[in-house]
Amino acid sequence: MIDISLKMQQQYRRDGYIRIPNGVDVKSLGELAVELRDLMAALNPNKTPLELRSTYKKAFTQVTNLWQKSEIVRNFVLRKDLAEMAAKIMGVSGVRLYHDQALFKEAGGGATPWHVDQVYWPLDTPNTCTFWIPLQTTPSEMGTLTFAKGSHLHSEGREMVISDASETFFSQYIKDTGFDVSSDEFELGDISIHAGWTVHHAGPNITHQVREVMTIIYMADDTHLVKSPSKTQLVDRDAFTPDISPGELIDTPLNPALFKGD
Repeated sequence: MIDISLKMQQQYRRDGYIRIPNGVDVKSLGELAVELRDLMAALNPNKTPLELRSTYKKAFTQVTNLWQKSEIVRNFVLRKDLAEMAAKIMGVSGVRLYHDQALFKEAGGGATPWHVDQVYWPLDTPNTCTFWIPLQTTPSEMGTLTFAKGSHLHSEGREMVISDASETFFSQYIKDTGFDVSSDEFELGDISIHAGWTVHHAGPNITHQVREVMTIIYMADDTHLVKSPSKTQLVDRDAFTPDISPGELIDTPLNPALFKGD
């Protein structure tokens, strides 16, 4: 497992994201990629031709809770070493799974608009993070993630879902505020970790290869459901935290505890 240093923790808390080179072994990524390709082909919800889709659906093909559909995916998503990394980078004692999702950006797929993830999540904590794990070497031409460094510490635009409007708002906001914007590229095995409120986007995939990415979203193990979920958050509540009442500790079979420190 990668040793999470104090310097790495400080960078994550300052910038709202961090790229960790060689964060996961290449062998397990190869096995995961083979499995996910079959699952995504079978479960792909995007049947409409690319040019006729909405901005959101042009950006990626998304399938969630894949850990419940495959033993290979389950073994990867529930890995204790990755969960421990998540706990340490956030500085919390333990983490639970919120959910997983594969994000495949087709060859020719559009840009993912600037947005924040946690607008969708009915979680009462800022201690959430997404592990964005490419399944191939990923240059910027394939649509890598780009982050507005430090934007997780600001609340402007947090009510906006992924859309043309969020792209317009955050593009101008980033210019006006002067956020430094990241420009990382990824070798196979690299991991990007970002906080739920970090403003980010991904460029279009202008290559002839599908950009295949697996994500795992973690939350602190003492996370409760928000007391007044928005309409947007109700969709996630039903999908990922079923049968939990407002204000209640999130502890369901879909949200197993994956790491608990001493």
